Amino acid sequence: MDWDTLKAECLACRRCELCTDRTHVVFGQGAQTAEVLFVGEGPGQSEDEQGLPFVGRSGQLLDKYLFAIDLDRSKNCYIANIVKCRPPHNRDPLPTESEACMPWLREQFKLLQPKIVVCLGRIASQRMIRTDFSVTKEHGTFVQKNGVWFMGTFHPAALLRQAQNKPAAFADFVALRDKINEVCLHTY
Repeated sequence: MDWDTLKAECLACRRCELCTDRTHVVFGQGAQTAEVLFVGEGPGQSEDEQGLPFVGRSGQLLDKYLFAIDLDRSKNCYIANIVKCRPPHNRDPLPTESEACMPWLREQFKLLQPKIVVCLGRIASQRMIRTDFSVTKEHGTFVQKNGVWFMGTFHPAALLRQAQNKPAAFADFVALRDKINEVCLHTY
């Protein structure tokens, strides 16, 4: 499957109840040749309105962290979510919703073939790294699975609520920069 086909099919998705209240499917955004994939849990209100991931206040914070390590969502990284439609009242996605949506992310993963996956927050980390992954205890550590490096870190929205974790999150991005320099083919 190619990017255009995948996106067209995803935009028409009706696999779970989240489709009934969405404004837009939030497919993903970034360079289709990116070696670094960021995965969040699901779109919020701003994302649902614009159809793009991480565009609200948390997205502005994420962009600052990306810029600090020479990443840019339009040039050399890709951003997606576990679920592509906004859960009501920004609640956590239900397991059935996550399961219904995972084939879209798996296809994005196959097309990208990233070297590094950064899981933003508990939901993404527990879905992609390990079901008992603790972001507060294990953030910034890398785990290799099938030749791909995974790291969990704080969700930008959580950092807006708990600013005391911003220095730790920034340190995670510095560690990410080092891992990029170690394993990625393209220079950033």
